Amino acid sequence: MDEKNAPWNKGRLIGQKPPLKPKDIWTIRINLQNAHAVRDLAMFNLAIDSKLRGCDLVSLHVRDVTHGGHILKRAMVVQKKTQRPVQFELTEPTRLAVSAWISKAKLTNDQHLFPSRVDHTAHISTRQYSRMVHNWVSNAGLDSSVGNPPIFSGGQK
Repeated sequence: MDEKNAPWNKGRLIGQKPPLKPKDIWTIRINLQNAHAVRDLAMFNLAIDSKLRGCDLVSLHVRDVTHGGHILKRAMVVQKKTQRPVQFELTEPTRLAVSAWISKAKLTNDQHLFPSRVDHTAHISTRQYSRMVHNWVSNAGLDSSVGNPPIFSGGQK
């Protein structure tokens, strides 16, 4: 088979990618903490705790994880794909990171938790989230062939 007829995915990893191991999760978390990446740490921790799909994670509003100025211990959102409610627990490190992000970004209840820099009424795109995950993984010196959303499916809280 010549190059012209070669399949587009020849030699590429396709299908579901393997999730990160707990030690990889901690490596990424420490890297984000050392870099003082407040938003990224909040997003990463929330992704680990919630195991939400990227589209559901980026579309969260502040009101989804807060009540009366406090970060909730448990939150519930309706998934876009399945239209089913999903409840998840926010661990103490996640609550601290989300609280720090909300304070730093001066977010209000009506705003997206991770707003777009271009359009402040919208959230970051799933493509941007995907790039961020890739950067977190590669900056930690890990194999970036692992991907999202399955990146977090085996994560420990």
